[in-house]
Amino acid sequence: MKKIIYSKFGGPEVLQIADLPIPAVQENTVLIKVKAVSINPLDWKIRNGEMKLMSGSKFPRGIGIDFSGIVEQTGSSVTQYQKGNEVFGILDVFKGEALAEYIVASEKDIAIKPSNISFEQAAAMPVVGSAALQIFNTLVEVKKGSEILINGASGGIGMFATQIAKIKGAIVTTVASDSGIKAVKDWSSDFVINYRSEDVLNGNKQYDVVIDLSGKMPYTKAKKIMKHSSAYVHTAPGPKEILSSFFINLFSNKKYKLLMLKPAPEYLAALSGYAENGMAIVASKVYPFHSFKKAYTEVPDGKFIGKAVITIDGLV
Repeated sequence: MKKIIYSKFGGPEVLQIADLPIPAVQENTVLIKVKAVSINPLDWKIRNGEMKLMSGSKFPRGIGIDFSGIVEQTGSSVTQYQKGNEVFGILDVFKGEALAEYIVASEKDIAIKPSNISFEQAAAMPVVGSAALQIFNTLVEVKKGSEILINGASGGIGMFATQIAKIKGAIVTTVASDSGIKAVKDWSSDFVINYRSEDVLNGNKQYDVVIDLSGKMPYTKAKKIMKHSSAYVHTAPGPKEILSSFFINLFSNKKYKLLMLKPAPEYLAALSGYAENGMAIVASKVYPFHSFKKAYTEVPDGKFIGKAVITIDGLV
């Protein structure tokens, strides 16, 4: 089978196609013929060597975390799935290796793909959808009438966070660029701010929760528009943010929350339910497998709506 690997840290140029044996199924794992793989910032942060403490430095290594595909074979103790099932799922966040023709995954890391969405849409859900669910389930309390600001809302996490917050009854203000305005409106945002023409930090409104997805609104600026008792969420923390949040949370009612993604089976089940009920899942950038270097060169620029995915069709 073909798989994308790299043997040293670096940019997209270190990625290469390798011909490797199809992985063997263990007693409690499932062999999946991959149809699509999502692209996430964690992919290039790990590949660049920014996450060595969590990911390690062992080579060669693969890339890609969340995926969709078709069950090809099951281990002897697997009971929930059988050959031919269409599934989606998530691999170890710091090891990845989904960008391949075939992968093995455990039962707890996959779920049945809803029939009303494409493989591309299914691959786009697990990482960003789980992130959004984790924010609302474990980091902040959102209830009917909560005022939420989502900065940089037209990307993957924003797509799910906006819609899930609305389902929970929150009043959602989103900040996006010209190209993202229509999308966040489609996702039922109550108020939309075009950051090119308006600075949300200069407004009079204050929020119960501020979620920064752009990396351009640090806590030091966001606290200006936060209510007395409120929370700020950072979705890509490094050592500096971890240290800062510890001291801020000791002394301030304006809490500094960090998202450290921990996938869970219940998140996949919830995302499946949302998809079946018509939640918008936008995969606006789709690359064929052979364009993997182009994909990892273009996607970090972020000039697209929702998610970007790589499809694996046509290799065998």
